[in-house]
Amino acid sequence: RGLQDTGFAAGEYVKQLSQQSDGDRDLQEHRQRIQALSEETAQSLKRNVYQNYRQFIETAREISYLESEMYQLSHILTEQKGIMEAAVTQALLLQAERDDPALGARRAAAAADPFLPLSGKEAAASEEGRQRTLTTLLEKVEGCRDLLPESPGKYLVYNGDLVEYDADHMAQIQRVHAFLMNDCLLVATALPSRRGAYRYDALYPLDGLAVVNVKDNPPMKDMFKLLMFPESRIFQAENAKIKKEWLEVLEETKRSRALSEKRRLEQEALPRPAPAPPESTNPFDEEEDEEEEEEEEPSAEEEVVDLSLEWIQELPEDLDVCIAQRDFEGAVDLLDKLNEYLGDKPVSQPVKELRARVDERVRQLTDVLVFELSPDRSLRGGPRATRRAVSQLIRLGQSTKACELFLKNRAAAVQTAIRQLRIEGATLLYIHKLCHVFFTSLLETAREFETDFAGNNGCYSAFVVWARSSMRMFVDAFSKQVFDSKESLSTAAECVKVAKEHCKQLSEIGLDLTFIIHALLVKDIKGALQSYKDIIIEATKHRNSEEMWRKMNLMTPEALGKLREEMRSCGVGNFDQYTGDDCWVNLSYTVVAFTKQTMAFLEEALKLYFPELHMVLLESLVEIILVAVQHVDYSLRCEQDPEKKAFIRQNASFLYETVLPVVEKRFEEGVGKPAKQLQDLRNASRLMRVNPESTTSVV
Repeated sequence: RGLQDTGFAAGEYVKQLSQQSDGDRDLQEHRQRIQALSEETAQSLKRNVYQNYRQFIETAREISYLESEMYQLSHILTEQKGIMEAAVTQALLLQAERDDPALGARRAAAAADPFLPLSGKEAAASEEGRQRTLTTLLEKVEGCRDLLPESPGKYLVYNGDLVEYDADHMAQIQRVHAFLMNDCLLVATALPSRRGAYRYDALYPLDGLAVVNVKDNPPMKDMFKLLMFPESRIFQAENAKIKKEWLEVLEETKRSRALSEKRRLEQEALPRPAPAPPESTNPFDEEEDEEEEEEEEPSAEEEVVDLSLEWIQELPEDLDVCIAQRDFEGAVDLLDKLNEYLGDKPVSQPVKELRARVDERVRQLTDVLVFELSPDRSLRGGPRATRRAVSQLIRLGQSTKACELFLKNRAAAVQTAIRQLRIEGATLLYIHKLCHVFFTSLLETAREFETDFAGNNGCYSAFVVWARSSMRMFVDAFSKQVFDSKESLSTAAECVKVAKEHCKQLSEIGLDLTFIIHALLVKDIKGALQSYKDIIIEATKHRNSEEMWRKMNLMTPEALGKLREEMRSCGVGNFDQYTGDDCWVNLSYTVVAFTKQTMAFLEEALKLYFPELHMVLLESLVEIILVAVQHVDYSLRCEQDPEKKAFIRQNASFLYETVLPVVEKRFEEGVGKPAKQLQDLRNASRLMRVNPESTTSVV
């Protein structure tokens, strides 16, 4: 609540918090709570942003609908204007007929016989004139002769100069000349070296072209946008009148193209009459023919596929609009509707052509969804942010591709999250954060994967492979911070323990990666155990070199009590029998230090233990113990003073009868099975206890 106040002062808050805190742990807890609050606030902001973005898209869609309605209204008015002009023209013609009777006679004769040679010549002349105009204009465009095959039905509808602008920065790019034909739009750039000549730039079929009006925003005005997925281009006309003409003629030409295509499909869909069979003189054939006709009637009806429905005719353009507006669900719904309609229909030539046009849109939609899942996109939002694109790819039958892209996206997100972690001074604190970030991401990814690919069991093997590679990435960051920085064995043991505990969380979803983390860490842990073993051996040898075989005087009862607690925590329960009067201990400092160091090494090593480390740990313990055993054996054989020899024998008794059994018992408890090497080492010491004057080494 204090953070929400308008007069909140961060410095005063931190100062007051430092005064009220008991130590570093409280400050760390406060810091974690504030971080959690910050993350919660960030998530809330993300949700609000996504919600507002969705509302923005819905608003844009409504604006698009309203704009299309306005265009329809404009076209209706244009048609009404054309009708009125036609009526005026007809009235003028009637008036001319009254003034010139000969003209009226010629028109009446033409109406009576529409097949007069003059009418045919006039029609041919009109068609030839339109094609001649198209050919003349296209001769001025370099590089388009091969791209525009000669077709008797192709003619020029409209053309004019335009200025192209950059869609992102609204900067002028180039001047172009556009040629609108009855089935396509050709864009050519002006050649500066030749006046009135152009070079081919692009050709767009009208079937995949969408026209959008651009609202005037001075000084940017008289513009319109052409949408050709996956690109869009913005053009500026000379004035508002020419812009209006371009918009109207483009829409009218697209509509005429759609109507002609619709009529063509209707003509092709009509059943063709079958040739009449030869007459037969067999009277029984008549009955058979009647039966065959009855059977063939439903099959003939099945062959007719009605593709003249309005939603089928407008399907390619609707798909283009959905893709442009990022309405992926609507696009896939349209495809499902088409597949359901054509599911039980025969595959005729019109159906194949429709399928070819739709398949092109499917490829475009797939490319957009693939781009949505690419790691180059924003990785914020967690695994759920990919659900929309993944679900639509699965509905399109691209489950394998969706799985691959989803896992690549999550791998990039996990790697980015690990890189963004700040390396704190305390290694254990950093490992806590690293494990929390990695295993939480892994768990969320697994749950989202299970939700998205619930019906695709074949994808789960890919997830297991991905989880293994992600675990390798985690172990690299873990080892670099824990083992490469030469941390103490106790710190390494705590870090590995934290990683194992987080790894067990994955068992909630039935995923056990403990064996993988063991296999990846075994090399580093072996190196850490051997390194710490060498340190203990060097320290023990150094103490042995300075050994005087004297009793320990701890000076104060508190120090003696502290030593008792330490030995009790090491598992030595009968330490009191080795304490003397006042603050004396009837043991050598070297033996006591060796006991504490060995037991500490064993405890930390057992935290790191897993079966692959059994022999390494056991051999390390044997090497450490042998250093002390050899020193005691050598001292007994070389010492001549009876009192010191008795003291050495007392230390040897503590080492063999107390320390070694404790080590053996604790090892068996931690590992789960006895160690034969430790038993053999303890049994070998009996020779020295039976014959302490022997000059033969027992080791």
